[in-house]
Amino acid sequence: MTTPVYILGISAFYHDSAACLLRDGHIVAAAQEERFTRVKGDPAFPSRAVQYCLDAAGIEIGDVSHVGFYDKPLLKFERILETYLATAPKGFSSFLKAGPLWIKEKLYTDRSLRDALSYDGDIFYSEHHESHAASAFFPSPFQEAAILTMDGVGEWATASIGLGRDAEIDILRELRWPDSLGLLYSAFTYYTGFKVNSGEYKVMGLAPYGEPKYVDTIYRELVDLKDDGSFTLNQRYFNYLAGLTMTNGAFDTLFGGPPRVPETNLTQREMDLARSVQVVCEEIMLRMARTAHRETGSKNLCLAGGVALNCVGNGRLLREGPFERIWIQPAAGDAGGALGVAQLVWHRQCKQTRAAPADGDGMQGAYLGPGYDAETIEIYLRSVGAVYQRLDRADLLSRAAELLASEKVVGWFDGRMEFGPRALGSRSILGDPRSPRMQAQMNIKIKFREGFRPFAPSVLRERVGDYFDLECDSPYMLLVAPVRAERRIAMTQAHDQLWGIDKLNVPRSDIPAVTHIDYSARIQTVTRSTNPNYYDLIAEFERRTGCAVVVNTSFNVRGEPIVCSPADAYRCFMRTHLDHLVLWPFLLDKTRQPEWKEGTAWQQEFQLD
Repeated sequence: MTTPVYILGISAFYHDSAACLLRDGHIVAAAQEERFTRVKGDPAFPSRAVQYCLDAAGIEIGDVSHVGFYDKPLLKFERILETYLATAPKGFSSFLKAGPLWIKEKLYTDRSLRDALSYDGDIFYSEHHESHAASAFFPSPFQEAAILTMDGVGEWATASIGLGRDAEIDILRELRWPDSLGLLYSAFTYYTGFKVNSGEYKVMGLAPYGEPKYVDTIYRELVDLKDDGSFTLNQRYFNYLAGLTMTNGAFDTLFGGPPRVPETNLTQREMDLARSVQVVCEEIMLRMARTAHRETGSKNLCLAGGVALNCVGNGRLLREGPFERIWIQPAAGDAGGALGVAQLVWHRQCKQTRAAPADGDGMQGAYLGPGYDAETIEIYLRSVGAVYQRLDRADLLSRAAELLASEKVVGWFDGRMEFGPRALGSRSILGDPRSPRMQAQMNIKIKFREGFRPFAPSVLRERVGDYFDLECDSPYMLLVAPVRAERRIAMTQAHDQLWGIDKLNVPRSDIPAVTHIDYSARIQTVTRSTNPNYYDLIAEFERRTGCAVVVNTSFNVRGEPIVCSPADAYRCFMRTHLDHLVLWPFLLDKTRQPEWKEGTAWQQEFQLD
């Protein structure tokens, strides 16, 4: 019997650290470090994620043949050092903050990795955008495809166009620092009062409430955009080269004042700014995609990098772009680099061939994280004095669907945790999309987040065309498409006079909780083959209500990572206004639980030997 080849991929030391393990080229496990440490976006070495991956395979680090790291730290340090030298003495304060960290930790990545892993074998370093490109192409359903990666910055590249064919990836073009679509979007994220590297999706969600009144200003003053999608940013308005903020006083003057103070009230200005940068972002994405099509001649497109999480832009690429089919890596950000570099090692270093998956893709629905059996869950529930029912599969699906149909909000914890930023029916909070009260209730009482934030629909794959103008798979909630015209509710003249957040509470369709104010929705299509319990829950909900859609949002509260363990789920359940919790195969009713008291010992993570 041939000894399996295990390859460990790692991304770390910037944000969203993660680990991924391959066995003979197939993904065994992948997870972000934040899910274990409960530190959102945790950049630390992913020691817990690595251990989880090894445990999932039943191996030790000595069984790993190769380790891959998702970027090249020396090249990144070269870019940082050259930037500081080019902006001296202005950039000196920034260098004083970042320089010692780089010298102490990041320049010695090889030693850090070996020490952290207790590993003395081969370590392969890939360039950042190659890792993104590999994460996009190798698990995709295509034997050949154009590849477009877009993010803030890797070493020098900020975007790339490549071609994937069989087991080969070639990078054909790059956009380079300091001109970056990701950093342009992050500048507006910072300016509108949200956190860079985690708040960009809030800007995207805020955009429909605004008007694109600053688009001309952005093109005139900030972005010199070419027909091929390349551009230069006018650094007169930005501060990320030499300072500790994204924008500067000139940016403030251009847009009429200082950045919004985080947590203060949103105004029409922030909404208009969000809409404007979203419009510009979509146009750049479309132009880059057209160039990728022209350069490669491919009918297929693969996407990765943080900008590929802009599902509104992705929806436009699908509808208006030149490609017949699009596939987006569900862990499109830096976490996915761990998967990409592992795949590169398998195909490039180990010289292994590749055949596109015969059905679906290679991501296994992105259900690559920890799962917990019934015995483990029940031991935990007993340890904290929880009150629960154990139900057989049919009864649990029936009861959960009944609760959703009666407008109860249900925490849903079942199977292996998702890899990437989206909850896809394994660590989800679910609700009834027909309820006009559901969006506000879930945002304010459960998620503890901004009321404008939209929720996504999970829909049975074969029924997606009955609800949305989308006929393709969208398993990873990375495509936005319009709600079908016959399901929309026409706005009255009084409704049309509303501005900003006042638009929020006006139902837009017969599934108002998942219909954004522009009649769009961020869609997840669900198949039984990928997630049978979740599929059958939605099917049971349809049997009861006639609606083949449920509200799906991530199982967490604002500022925290998605729950990983049963303890995380129960803690979130007790701290919020969730009505019920499914910890498969157990059902919990909030009204029957013991009183919740913060800080008591029984709330801590339950450890099993």
